[in-house]
Amino acid sequence: MFGMGFTEILLIAVMAIIFIGPDKLPKMMIDIAKMFRNVKNTIGTVKENLEEEINLTDIQREALAYKEELLKATEDVTKVTQIPNDISTGLTSLNSDIMNMDDTPQTKKEPEAVTFSKKQKKKKEKKKTDEENVDV
Repeated sequence: MFGMGFTEILLIAVMAIIFIGPDKLPKMMIDIAKMFRNVKNTIGTVKENLEEEINLTDIQREALAYKEELLKATEDVTKVTQIPNDISTGLTSLNSDIMNMDDTPQTKKEPEAVTFSKKQKKKKEKKKTDEENVDV
């Protein structure tokens, strides 16, 4: 016990009887036993508290991880729900841009009449430009 042999324990007991006295020795031994029991209980309580704290720390880490996941999911949902708003805003601005377009004759083109006849004007113009290029 405590790295002591039988002779060392016997020597300590003899010294205790001499200094404390035979009538106070039993009471002193009981007090020492109570002190060791209290120390043991205190150590056990501290050990349990430390284990709870370690467990609480792990739980707290898990809770923070879940919180981060929830924040990311909330951000994604917010982005998805803002898409229709962005589209409607874009369409509204496009509509207002179309309404505010300048109707000058330069930008406004007259639609061509749809016919099924061949366009000969372009061929004649093309022949004229080909003849001019040959003459040069």
